[in-house]
Amino acid sequence: MKSSAFLCSIFSGLLLWLAWPTMPLTPLVFIGFTPLLYLTEKVHHRGKYFGWIFFSLLIWNVATTWWVGNTTVPASGVFANSFNALLMSIPWLAYKNSRRRLPETMSYFALIVYWLTFELIHQTWELSWPWLVLGNAFALRPGWIQWYQFTGASGGTLWVLLANITIYQVWKRARIYDLSWGQLLRQEIWKPAAIILLPLLCSVFIHPTPDNPAQKIGVVVVQPNIDPYDEKFTASSVMQQLEKFIRLSESKADSNTRYIVWPETALFPQGAWEHQLNYQPEIQAIRRMLQRYPKAKVITGAVTMKQYREPEEVPATARRMEDGTAWEPFNTALQIDTSQNIQVYHKYELVPGVELIPYVRYLSFMQTLALDFGGITGGYGRTPGVTLLTNPADSINIFPTICYESVFSDYVADHTKSGADLLMVITNDGWWGRTEGHRQHLQYARIRAIETRKWVVRSANTGISAVIDPAGNVYQPQPYWEEAVFKADVTPRREQTFYVRNGDLLSKGAVIFCILLLVHAFISRFIPGLRHAENNG
Repeated sequence: MKSSAFLCSIFSGLLLWLAWPTMPLTPLVFIGFTPLLYLTEKVHHRGKYFGWIFFSLLIWNVATTWWVGNTTVPASGVFANSFNALLMSIPWLAYKNSRRRLPETMSYFALIVYWLTFELIHQTWELSWPWLVLGNAFALRPGWIQWYQFTGASGGTLWVLLANITIYQVWKRARIYDLSWGQLLRQEIWKPAAIILLPLLCSVFIHPTPDNPAQKIGVVVVQPNIDPYDEKFTASSVMQQLEKFIRLSESKADSNTRYIVWPETALFPQGAWEHQLNYQPEIQAIRRMLQRYPKAKVITGAVTMKQYREPEEVPATARRMEDGTAWEPFNTALQIDTSQNIQVYHKYELVPGVELIPYVRYLSFMQTLALDFGGITGGYGRTPGVTLLTNPADSINIFPTICYESVFSDYVADHTKSGADLLMVITNDGWWGRTEGHRQHLQYARIRAIETRKWVVRSANTGISAVIDPAGNVYQPQPYWEEAVFKADVTPRREQTFYVRNGDLLSKGAVIFCILLLVHAFISRFIPGLRHAENNG
C-alpha cells in the first residue's frame, strides 16, 4: 500500500498542476482529486493519511506557485507553499473523520462543504491566499464559465468537486462489480458526463447583454516597464519616471480620452502625505498635461501616507512619529484631474508577509518584519479611503483594484455592487519575473469580468497590460517586460449580475452546513445512536 499511496499522492499533485492556468490541460482538474479520494478509503492510519495528503497538495502548490519565493527572501516561498498545503489538508482531514460517522454519500457532501468553507475563510482572514481557489482553474476557458455571473468562482469549485467525486464513484463501481465497457457506458458514464457537460451547455446560452455603442469611452493604458528591483524605488529617478509616464500617455491620448491609466505605485514610491498631495510637483505636472486633454482623468497607483489627528481615528496598526503623531502608509489608487479634488482609494486586500503582517495589532513587535519590496517597509495600512472613484460629469464610477485585490471574487463583487460601472486593475507584476505568476494574474481578471459583466482595464508596470470584455475575452495584451502604451474603447455598464447583487451564496450556505456537521460530530461522541458505523476507515 505504501508504494501505491506514494504514486497516488504524486499523481494527484501533478494532475492539478497540469490543469492549472496557464497550462493547457484544464480538463484534468476533473480527475485531479480522485487519487486523494482513493487514499481516504485505503489509508487507515491518520498520521500516514495526513502525510500523503499534505505531500500531494504540496506538490500542487510548489509546481503552480513556486514563483512566490522569487523575492529578496526566497525562504518565504518555501513557507508560503508549505503553509498553504497544510491549510488545504484540513478539509481532507475533516472529510476522513466524516467517513467514520456518516453514510458514504453524506461524507462526500461533507467534503464539498468543508472545502467551500475553507476557500471562503482563506479569502477573508489576514493570511488570505485565494490564488488556488478551484474555480480559478477555468480562467483560460471563459467560454466554459459564463454562468459564473450567477455563482462566482465558487460555482467552479463545486463543479470540480462534484466531477471528481462522481468519476471516482464510477471507477469504484466498475471495479467492485467488474463491469464491462458496454455496461460501464450504459449504466455509469452518463453521470459524470452530465455533471461536466451541463455547465458547458449552460455557457452556450448565457451571454452578457450587448454594449451600447453610444456609451463607449476612450482609455489610454500605460505600461512603463520600470524594473521594480533596480529602478522603481530609487529616489533619484522619480522625476525621470514621471517624464516617461507623461511621454507615453501623450503619445496615445486625444481629445476623446476619458481615462489615462498608470500602474501600481507609479507615483511617490517613497511616499507622499495625503494632505499635501495638491502641492506635489508630480501632481502639478500631471495637471499641466491634462490641460491639453480636458475630458481626461489620470488613474494611477501611488504610495501615500496619512496622519491621524483625532484619537478616535487612530487604528491599532498605526505608527508613531517622534512627536507622537499617529500615521500610516497606504498602497493607493488616485484619480487626478485639473481640479483640486484628488480622490484616494486605499488597497484593502494586502499580500500577507509583504504588505501586511497578519494580526500585527496583537503582535506589534512584528510590525517591521514585512518583506522589503521597495518604498515603505513594515507593511501598509487598511484604513478605507473612497469606495469608488467617481466621475459625476460622465456618470461613471470605477473600482480600481490594486494588484492582489483582483484575485478576490467576493471583494470585487461587493465593490461593484456599490455602483461600479468599470473595473480597473493596476498592478506591478515585475517582482515575479518571467514566471507563471504574471500570466495567471492576467487570466484571473477574466473571471472578474464574467462575474460582474464589466469591462476590465488592466495597467501592469512590466505587463501584461490589456483590456478584457464582459465575456472574459482579452484584447491588446502587451508583451511582458517591454515598454508599451495603447488606447482602447470600453463601455461603462450599470447592470448588476445575480452574483454581484447577492454575493457568494454557495460559500455562505457551505458555512452553515459546516457548522451543522461539526455540531453533529461533537454530539455523536456522546450519543452512540448518532454515530454511523465506521465505514472503510
